[in-house]
Amino acid sequence: MTLDVDPPSPPELSPNVDPNEYDDADVVGDSDYRREELGAFLAEGAWEEAFDQWAAETQVTADEWAIVTDLGLGSDFDFFWDDFAGRVGYHAPGLPQDWKEREVHPDLDSWKQVSSINAGLTELGQTVCDVLKDDYIDWESEYEAPDDLPDF
Repeated sequence: MTLDVDPPSPPELSPNVDPNEYDDADVVGDSDYRREELGAFLAEGAWEEAFDQWAAETQVTADEWAIVTDLGLGSDFDFFWDDFAGRVGYHAPGLPQDWKEREVHPDLDSWKQVSSINAGLTELGQTVCDVLKDDYIDWESEYEAPDDLPDF
C-alpha cells in the first residue's frame, strides 16, 4: 500500500531533552546526542527521503494520516545519537491508551486505527534512523570496547 501525501516538516530537535526520560529509550554513556547535526541532516533531506520510503510501504491509510496531521504528531519525533551503541535512537509520538476517554480526535473511533497509527509512527521513526545512519552519518562511535570481551 502506498500513502500518497506530502511529508510533514522535519521535527525540530531540542538539545535539552534527555532520551533516558522516555519509556522506550535507554542510552548509556556520553550525553552528546548530536541533535544539532541530526536536525541539520533532517532539514537537508533525510526526513523527506525517509518519509518517502516509509510512505511507499506503510499500512497507514490516508484517513489515519489525516488524524496524525491534525494532531501535529509528525513534529513530535525525537532523534538522538547513541554513541555507546553507535546508532541513531528515536522516540516516536503516539496516541494514548485512553484516547477514547480523552476524545483525542473526532475521527478516531477504533483500536484498529490507534494501533495502525502507533505502529506506523514507530516504523517511520525507524526508517528515519536507518536513512540517517546509512546515508548521512559519517562519524564513528567514540566508545571502544575493552580488549577482554569474550568471542561469541
